Amino acid sequence: MHDPRVERLAKVLVQYSTAIRPGDLVAIQGTPEAAPLLLAVYEEVLRAGGHPHLLVSLPGAEEAFFRLASDAQLEFISPLNRLVIEQFDALINVRSERNTRELSGINPARQRQRSRAMTPLMKTYMQRGAAGELKWVATLYPTAAYAQEADMSLRDYEDFVYRACFCDQGDPVARWQEVHERQERLIAWLKGKRQVRVTGPNADLTLSIEGRTFINSDGHHNMPCGEIFTGPVEDSAQGWVRFTYPALTNGREVEGIELWFEDGRVVKATARKNEEYLLQMLETDPGARYLGEFAIGTNSGIQRFTKNILFDEKIGGSFHLALGAGYPETGSRNESAIHWDMICDMRDGGGIWVDGELFYRNGEFVVS
Repeated sequence: MHDPRVERLAKVLVQYSTAIRPGDLVAIQGTPEAAPLLLAVYEEVLRAGGHPHLLVSLPGAEEAFFRLASDAQLEFISPLNRLVIEQFDALINVRSERNTRELSGINPARQRQRSRAMTPLMKTYMQRGAAGELKWVATLYPTAAYAQEADMSLRDYEDFVYRACFCDQGDPVARWQEVHERQERLIAWLKGKRQVRVTGPNADLTLSIEGRTFINSDGHHNMPCGEIFTGPVEDSAQGWVRFTYPALTNGREVEGIELWFEDGRVVKATARKNEEYLLQMLETDPGARYLGEFAIGTNSGIQRFTKNILFDEKIGGSFHLALGAGYPETGSRNESAIHWDMICDMRDGGGIWVDGELFYRNGEFVVS
């Protein structure tokens, strides 16, 4: 059955998020599960005068790669991937997994080996994105696998996804422009500030933001979006944090993570579930033990944890940290093969202080 929300999402991705112009080379990534959205995006790119290229992957291919690839194959960078990252004007990535735990049986060492090999391409991706040379956006097409992870029916999950993207409304682009304006005021208040302190039942952490830039994440790179973020000064994090939600990556769920920082570096890490995997990820490379991101989620339309980072990191009333690579546009200089987001809910207590002034309390901003 035709769903008008799919077409609205395609319009948002092409007209607002990536602002496709005539002549743009546009890569559209996804799986057959997302065929309705991939086709709608393809058509919108054509209407905008761009040159769409569909890059459709098959379910099971990634698992087969990690299971069968030799060391040489794990470290090989596809010329097609290099072409997209180095020369294309836009990349629209539609996450659409059939099995969210496909890689749960893969040896983490093989995943780390692959991540290290991809580091130069990831660096180019971030640099071109920061310079505005590569317009990119990641979104999600609701599949049964994602609905099951969220403990929801597929119909309810579809409603959740399109509501979070404002695609249940007549003019989602106008709503995202409102988000931009609201967050721009917060960023203006933060400009020139030097230190952040997070306190509460799950954190006692300080970090420096001196000389760093906060980014207005307003739907241009993630859809849905709703966060403000920066890259902390690399050697500045001091203290402790306990993440209230599980951290998921590469098909694994790491629960009850606690981190201790000294001079910016993770010096101790524990977890109730999959602690060994956490410790292995921290050994990926030197940058994996340092922060690449500090962010506050602002999307009030996302109020529940769904085990999907695209939505969970934007939960209104939460903050998150990312271990590993930082975004150059924030001023971050941390480089790593990983970028692993971890989320802490602030709605049950706690505050964020900036240069000694209360900025955020119990999940709400207290400055205008």
